[in-house]
Amino acid sequence: MSEVELSYCVVNTNGREDLLACLAAIAATHPKGVAHELLVLDNASTDGSADAVRERHPEATLIALERRAGKGENDTRLLESARGRLCLLLNEDSELQPAAVDELIAALDADPEAAAAGARLLTSEGEETDCAWRLPDLRWALAAAVFMHSRVAVESRGEVVRDVGWVQSSAMLVRREAARQVGWLDPDFFVYSDETDFCKRLRDAGWRILFVPGARAIHHDQLSTDSAAMRRRIVEFHRNRDLYFRKHGMWFTRIVWRLCWTWAYLVRAAAAAVLPGRDPRRYLLHARQELRPGSGEGLREAAALHNAG
Repeated sequence: MSEVELSYCVVNTNGREDLLACLAAIAATHPKGVAHELLVLDNASTDGSADAVRERHPEATLIALERRAGKGENDTRLLESARGRLCLLLNEDSELQPAAVDELIAALDADPEAAAAGARLLTSEGEETDCAWRLPDLRWALAAAVFMHSRVAVESRGEVVRDVGWVQSSAMLVRREAARQVGWLDPDFFVYSDETDFCKRLRDAGWRILFVPGARAIHHDQLSTDSAAMRRRIVEFHRNRDLYFRKHGMWFTRIVWRLCWTWAYLVRAAAAAVLPGRDPRRYLLHARQELRPGSGEGLREAAALHNAG
């Protein structure tokens, strides 16, 4: 058996149709001559996802969990199980576009000091979306207070490969040895900020993180219109960003960030209250969770409820 160069690592939670589209895109875009393997972790789905993989993709190594786990833990399990020198982390709702894998591999091979490379993400309509940022810091927090955070924080612009703070793990190629060196992803991050923490630890260890605009992947918007699901996502988002600051001892930044972003959310809520077709409740929920990130029930509690069911 030839040595595996590339491991595709896909995490799925109740996304059967998106998962099948993701796997079809892998098959259609995989570079010729690159020895590879396909690993799919099904996160205790109830929609027949695991059976669909068994039936339609017998070449895949399927890890079918009986209990639902978080994104950091699941990505780590895939990385530990992979045999490839390079591992491409993918969400089930990500669809690789032609030459995306070639571009990502070329970027890492051209820069031996780079540990990870993120693709340019597109919406379901094909529009570019923010997918690489500076690491959270005081400058980003202060920019948020004057509504300039996008200009300061977003680093997924331009058409050349560039060094960035962190990239989204929806389509991120990782040098497996570098991931092993820093202890993989932290399972304490159930979802959100898991890749931010991972990229920071890689950078702290001397590695670089790249944004590769020539590599493109569609990242379908899975956000539910269900208000309860939206609340859980917002709770989890703020909980894990707060964990990031606490883990890295960024106590002053944590305070400034909380004040600046609470102000920004409240201003947005006030504007939404007078603008037609806008709902201020979402911004108010963000503001509340920014002030009290430890309150509320998030995706972690939803998974625990599922596991207890």
